[in-house]
Amino acid sequence: MTENRFDVTRKFVRVTGRRDNGMVEFEFSVGEPEVAVELIMPEAAFQSFCAEHHVIFLETPDVPRPQGDFAWNLHAATHQRFR
Repeated sequence: MTENRFDVTRKFVRVTGRRDNGMVEFEFSVGEPEVAVELIMPEAAFQSFCAEHHVIFLETPDVPRPQGDFAWNLHAATHQRFR
């Protein structure tokens, strides 16, 4: 049996948007892409951040997204109204 270990050296970025003012919206994960934090920063800072952390870029969602009442993120919340 193979034991899966959480590898903190693997870091992931998924760009979720780019604003007209030069800000980059993205998700950042450590170890596994399933759990991410949402961040936003200027393009130059984003490029430095990615280089410093040696990130793996995720182009498309490769993990199932949650469904139901908790199926939202901050990026989506800025474009829709909740009950």
